[in-house]
Amino acid sequence: MGAFLDKPKMEKHNAQGHGNGLRYGLSSMQGWRVEMEDAHTAVIGLPNGLDGWSFFAVYDGHAGSQVAKYCCEHLLDHITSNQDFKGTDGQLSVESVKSGIRTGFLQIDEHMRVISEKKHGADRSGSTAVGVMISPHHIYFINCGDSRGLLCRSKKVHFFTQDHKPSNPLEKERIQNAGGSVMIQRVNGSLAVSRALGDFDYKCVHGKGPTEQLVSPEPEVYEIERSEEDDQFIILACDGIWDVMGNEELCDFVRSRLEVTDDLEKVCNEIVDTCLYK
Repeated sequence: MGAFLDKPKMEKHNAQGHGNGLRYGLSSMQGWRVEMEDAHTAVIGLPNGLDGWSFFAVYDGHAGSQVAKYCCEHLLDHITSNQDFKGTDGQLSVESVKSGIRTGFLQIDEHMRVISEKKHGADRSGSTAVGVMISPHHIYFINCGDSRGLLCRSKKVHFFTQDHKPSNPLEKERIQNAGGSVMIQRVNGSLAVSRALGDFDYKCVHGKGPTEQLVSPEPEVYEIERSEEDDQFIILACDGIWDVMGNEELCDFVRSRLEVTDDLEKVCNEIVDTCLYK
């Protein structure tokens, strides 16, 4: 969505870090877009006594950058501070974490809606979100939209999130139940994702709850037990990468690069550059 430049802006934003037995690298580039609409979160050591936990996420904005930027700054807090995440007795469990993640998404979406209404609906932007919350024993994959997360284990793709596209039968059913339609694989012929944060023009069907709207802010959350010996790396990327490289191809690409360099920023830059012109 949005206009394109005559030539791409290839300046990159990079970062890397380590802790909790993890290393990460990231790269973002505006590319052909008129505005840089993507954002990210990378936090090693979470608040509220979760020092051994980490959180990483990529937000692919559309129709503006406001929602993506707000989520990168505030989504994690909405997740970790809600009561569902903490559990009834204050003891975290797999189910409380999954429930808390879902609640955090719904809360921040409603919070942004209130902000948007105070501005008389001036912000029409939206954003996908894909992330991982990593505890000492589990990996929680989180997805809302068509960005994607992937786990490489034992030299092959072990897991990847499912894209939320309007043409998906379950997504299409929800859209139609809300009075919408799917045309040219888009919600009402316009929006290319069926789940997203923001996009409030698609969330105003009276009599329907937040997860029953044309576009839902509800994430899918998957829990995987960590395997210290076999887990190699996780990839989080927006559809600009996945539209060009398939799961196995990108997994093999990263594995081959890691055999010759341990510079994760460099590997990320090579992925971005490869996908720009493909």
